[in-house]
Amino acid sequence: MDDTFPESLRRIAAALDRLAPPAPAKPDFSAAKTYRHDPASGAFIPAPDFPLALDLLVGVGRQKARLVEAFERFAHGYPANHVLLWGARGAGKSALVKAAFIQTARIEDSLRLVEVDRDRVTALPALFDLLRTLPERFLVLCDDLSFEEGASAAKALKSALEGGVAGPPANALFVATSNRRHLMPREHTERDGPLASAEDAEEQVSVSDRFGLWIGFGPMDQDTYLDAVRGYADRFDLAVNDLEQRALQWARLRGGRSGRVAWQFARDLAGELGKPLPL
Repeated sequence: MDDTFPESLRRIAAALDRLAPPAPAKPDFSAAKTYRHDPASGAFIPAPDFPLALDLLVGVGRQKARLVEAFERFAHGYPANHVLLWGARGAGKSALVKAAFIQTARIEDSLRLVEVDRDRVTALPALFDLLRTLPERFLVLCDDLSFEEGASAAKALKSALEGGVAGPPANALFVATSNRRHLMPREHTERDGPLASAEDAEEQVSVSDRFGLWIGFGPMDQDTYLDAVRGYADRFDLAVNDLEQRALQWARLRGGRSGRVAWQFARDLAGELGKPLPL
């Protein structure tokens, strides 16, 4: 401040500076492509790129093509719908999202992925308000989304997706995975009475309507499961004479076939053979 100002004005200016500190610096997304958001601190924690190649995810060709198309549209600034991937456990929903993102991010350098915890959905409106002020484009991923906390979390997600009076941010696309299409908790209690329970259920079910793109995943048949096992074995040089027999026995011990079970078998076999795997 100029030396000609009285001391009283200097003190007033200093007090105002203390009452209104400078705005916090905007987050820096130059360190990585993928991040985990911590709403308690507001930090975006860098994470390594997802190492599994998109072409290794077999048995989900239709889902893969639809998701990549949606991500590429969004990355290039065209309209795209929020995405819900739902269906069988272990079908590779989360892996598909991350692998499709990595492939798309190689084309569009400004694309970033921010993963949020399903138990912190109530922080999404504030996160979306922040992201709309930034130059990057964001895929916001919530894995295994459901509303165990009831209608409050569902209302927060609806608020984030609709964006209030400002509308949803044009540079953020929300992607969720769930075992259930309507995102309902496994046990919908009626502790607050049947009317309140019904209203909560309606609130939670209505959230799925905000996702313009639903991508479903069914159970994996034996041929597809073995295709996945052979794909991992070929890619990572896991050569054994009785590969298919051992893979089927592994699936029987696990009680079913899925992309996750195929990958877990590959990990076990790689450990036996002393071969490295990317994750």
